[in-house]
Amino acid sequence: MSALLLAVPLTIFVLFVAPIWLWLHYSNRAERGSQLSQNERARLAQLSEEAQKMRERINALEQILDAGHPGWRNQ
Repeated sequence: MSALLLAVPLTIFVLFVAPIWLWLHYSNRAERGSQLSQNERARLAQLSEEAQKMRERINALEQILDAGHPGWRNQ
């Protein structure tokens, strides 16, 4: 008899509550994931600027190497 008392609420939870709970959790998560916060946008802009500066530094170093040791890329 005690197993039946536990089985009924567990069955209701598994059939009704859990699917609705999971659906609400993942639907809200998907909506939040598609929008970036202001801090995240600012950080992405900062990372983009830093990447551009790094590309410029690499190009400058490659020019220095080309001037000092022509053909270094072929080795």
